[in-house]
Amino acid sequence: MEIKNIPEETIEAVTKHINESNNKNYNIPIIGNPNNAETPQVFEIIPFNEIDISESKFFAIDGSYNLAQFYNGLAIGLYTAGYICYHKGQQKRMNTLDDPIILGKSYFPTRILATNEQDLLDIYDELLTIEPVKDLIYFFGDKPESIFAYSKENICVNFSSLLSFCQEVLETAIILEIANREETKEGDFILKDGTLRSLQIKQKYLIKLGKYLHEKGIKIIAITKQSPIKMELSYTLKQIDNYLQDQLKLTYPFKETEPKRKKLCCWFEVSETVLLASYKGDMYAKKSITGGRGFGLFFAARLDYVEKLQNYDWVIADLNIFDAIPGIEDGNMHKDKVTLDFIFKELTRLTQEHYILGYPYPLVEVHNFVTLKKNFKEEIINRVKFSLYKDQRMDNVDIENLFLDFHERF
Repeated sequence: MEIKNIPEETIEAVTKHINESNNKNYNIPIIGNPNNAETPQVFEIIPFNEIDISESKFFAIDGSYNLAQFYNGLAIGLYTAGYICYHKGQQKRMNTLDDPIILGKSYFPTRILATNEQDLLDIYDELLTIEPVKDLIYFFGDKPESIFAYSKENICVNFSSLLSFCQEVLETAIILEIANREETKEGDFILKDGTLRSLQIKQKYLIKLGKYLHEKGIKIIAITKQSPIKMELSYTLKQIDNYLQDQLKLTYPFKETEPKRKKLCCWFEVSETVLLASYKGDMYAKKSITGGRGFGLFFAARLDYVEKLQNYDWVIADLNIFDAIPGIEDGNMHKDKVTLDFIFKELTRLTQEHYILGYPYPLVEVHNFVTLKKNFKEEIINRVKFSLYKDQRMDNVDIENLFLDFHERF
């Protein structure tokens, strides 16, 4: 169907929603109150010549999955997750490979072929045998069917949902692996894309992981530029940007002397009102260690600034709720402002590459390290074809017929 056939009222409904959200005023003051974390907390970015002077190590995690399906019922799918580490601006080796380029560590399954339901069940079973996943289940101290939000049969209802599940569980397992590495110390950071919430793992188990990281002094932060929160806060972010750039910057007591390096950063906790509007009351965003989906607390943050790109500079950061509210288990909701200030200031060490525009570069690098690119289908088919010819001695015509794609032929 051609795009022009979509009814005009459908387009109008979309534009109306965008315009309304883009102009919502939540009456968040542009001048912050140090005693109220839900108002802007402004600070000067770490000087560029000091960004690599830190004892903290910065680990970054990401994962990916992709699949290719063919007319004869043959499907090939793959999931992966991995991590890298930077210390004082240099990437450190995380693996035991004798490779001068690949310094990160990643995991892949051996089962990637699915022709029937049993194959999907076997892929699920194999996930549970991968070392970091085995360690995660042992750490949680329960059976997989109790840990995961959905049954094995529901997860394996189709290949795509299974691969998504496998990627998410493996990413979570890698968090624990990093925390238990010998070189990981108090004050180190673990960064991941997205949020600290899960649709696959029940909250009480994630809470155990969050508390464990907090007790070890390891800071975990999930960061994304894509979030419904940004749409809801669009008006607010623009107002704060204008104030910081047009007013406060003129009088702020900068330590930096070079005009182009004088940058004001900012963070604030996302309020309940904004969360309810962003997620329509979904427990996904609940500020609690019970009745929700994870162990995070949402913040909006501007960790760098590029002229005339307002809003794009802002990210949504999901921080470990135990770092932000250490007494939450005892009902003490006091925010640890010292820790929050430390976390966001340290993150500015990672955001001053111009082309990244306020987003931590280790997350960009780990994304490039593990992402199964768009040419996955072509690459995996060519490797399988070559193996069928070389190792299995199959006829060329039979091999080509296996991988016919009628959508491309007609």
